[in-house]
Amino acid sequence: MGAFGRFFKDINKNKAMLVMVLPATLWFILFSYLPMAGMIIAFKEYRYSRDGFLASIIESKWVGLQNFKFLFSTNDAYIITRNTVLYNVFFIVLGLIIAVAMAIVLAEITNKKLAKIYQTGMFLPYFLSWVIVGYFVFSFLSLDRGVVNRIAGSFGIDPVNWYSDPTYWPIIIVVVFLWKSVGYNSVIYLAAIMGIDKSLYEAAMIDGANKWQQIRNITIPMLTPLITILTLLAIGKIFYADFGLFYQVPRDSGTLYSVTNVIDTYVYRGLKSTGEIGMSTAAGLYQSLIGFILVITSNGIVRKFNKDNALF
Repeated sequence: MGAFGRFFKDINKNKAMLVMVLPATLWFILFSYLPMAGMIIAFKEYRYSRDGFLASIIESKWVGLQNFKFLFSTNDAYIITRNTVLYNVFFIVLGLIIAVAMAIVLAEITNKKLAKIYQTGMFLPYFLSWVIVGYFVFSFLSLDRGVVNRIAGSFGIDPVNWYSDPTYWPIIIVVVFLWKSVGYNSVIYLAAIMGIDKSLYEAAMIDGANKWQQIRNITIPMLTPLITILTLLAIGKIFYADFGLFYQVPRDSGTLYSVTNVIDTYVYRGLKSTGEIGMSTAAGLYQSLIGFILVITSNGIVRKFNKDNALF
C-alpha cells in the first residue's frame, strides 16, 4: 500500500473525529490564516481605491520598511517598548503566583457552597468591560468625589490628583489587571487541581506529610505542565498590551503617558491622527513576529529540560 493509500485509510478510519474538528478548522482558515495575506500592507503606503480592498492593496505604493520607522524613529520608541514588556513581565509572574495560590486555597475549602460563592466572586470581574472598570477606578481616584481622597481628607491628608501624577500608576495598573484577570486563571488551575488523583494525597497523609508538603510535592508538580503551557502562551503576547487597560483606566490622560503609553495605545493615537493603516499593520506584524520568536525560543528551552511540558 502506497503513501496515498495509507493516507486515505487513515482519513476513513478517523472520519468521525475529522468531521468534529472541521468547523474549527474552517474558522481558523477563514479568520486566522487567510487574513495573513494582509501583512503586505505593512510594506505599502496604503491608499483607498474605489475598486475595492484588493485593488487598494495592489495600487498602493510599495515603501518597504518605511512604515516600521513609525515605531522606532521617535523618542517614544524606548518608552512604549519598555512599558509594554515590563508590565507584561509583572502580569505574567504575579498573575501566575496569585492565581495558583488562590486555586490551592479554593481547593482546600471543604464547604463547597461557600467555595462556589468565592469562585463566582473572583470570576465576575473578568467579564466586565474595561469601560466599566475605568469608571469604577475613577470613582475611587476622582480628585473631588473619589473614595480614596474622601477617606484621606477625613484624616487631614491633602487630596491627590491621581490622573495627573504618574508616580502611583504602575502599581494601579498592575493591581487593576490582577483584580480583573486572576479569577479566570485561578479557575483554570482549580480545575486541574480537582483532576489530581486523591489517592496521592491519602498516601502522603499516611506517610505523615503536612498540608504544605502535600502542596509542594504533589499539587505544584502536577500543575507544572499546565503552568508551563500557559506561561509560554503568555510570553508569546509579551509585546502586546491590553488596549482597554492602558487607555480606558487612565482615561487617556496625557500627563500619564510616561507610564501608561504602550505599543497598542501609541499605534492607536498615531492611526487616529495620521490615518496611516500601513503603520498600524507594521506595528501588528512587529508584535506578532517578536511573539512568535519568543514562543519558539521559550519552547526550545523547556524541551531541553522536559519534553513533556513543551508546547510542541
